[in-house]
Amino acid sequence: MTPAELLRRALSANPARPFVTYYDDATGERVELSVATFDNWVAKTANLIQDGLLLEPGARVALALPTHWQAQVWLMACWSAGVVAVPGGDPAGCDAVVTDAAGVEAARACPGERVVLSLHPLGLPLGASPGFLEYAIEVRQYGDHFTPYAPVDPDAPALEMTGRAYSGAELVEQAERIASRDGWDAGTRVLTTLDLCGWEGILNGLLVPLAAGASVVLCRNLNPDQLPERQTAERVTKIISAT
Repeated sequence: MTPAELLRRALSANPARPFVTYYDDATGERVELSVATFDNWVAKTANLIQDGLLLEPGARVALALPTHWQAQVWLMACWSAGVVAVPGGDPAGCDAVVTDAAGVEAARACPGERVVLSLHPLGLPLGASPGFLEYAIEVRQYGDHFTPYAPVDPDAPALEMTGRAYSGAELVEQAERIASRDGWDAGTRVLTTLDLCGWEGILNGLLVPLAAGASVVLCRNLNPDQLPERQTAERVTKIISAT
């Protein structure tokens, strides 16, 4: 089984249920995506990877992105297209790089395609980044459904971190093991502040919720004073925080 199949399973179970609720307390932003909407973004992005960036299975994509729902989308899109997500990886050693404005200069070292991603809540492009494709502009032209040209091999590398590669099957196995061990289920609503460039952040902020049919409240720049109110308002049942 691959991570993309976890998403398809969640989609078939209940496409309308909330999957990601994203907060940025520095900007006051709140974005909610249902499973179907999240899948729509993943499909568009996977089509961009396959048909726009022309990346073949096994290609390595450096992800220089902060904790954000679009980082979740890019991780899942990479796995859907069979390319290797390298969160926090060296752009110079990868076939493509995706970054926000903060990482543009470092991303210029990538010899392949470079994509810049705006974190604007309305999806507005960043602008003024010569040598980069604007994700907010490019992704609009791609379809809402994705089919890889070749089936994704569950045993092929899918994620590379700290010098180790994990296959899609390993990611799913880890996610399902944690969900079972820690009692995650469809009623679990986890609030997490963990970095999506880290192993624990990727597991608890994306893969384990998908494996369990749970949902995520993803918080960036969390104001601790707002935590009790948010926990109540969002009906949070589990908190996994870096602090």
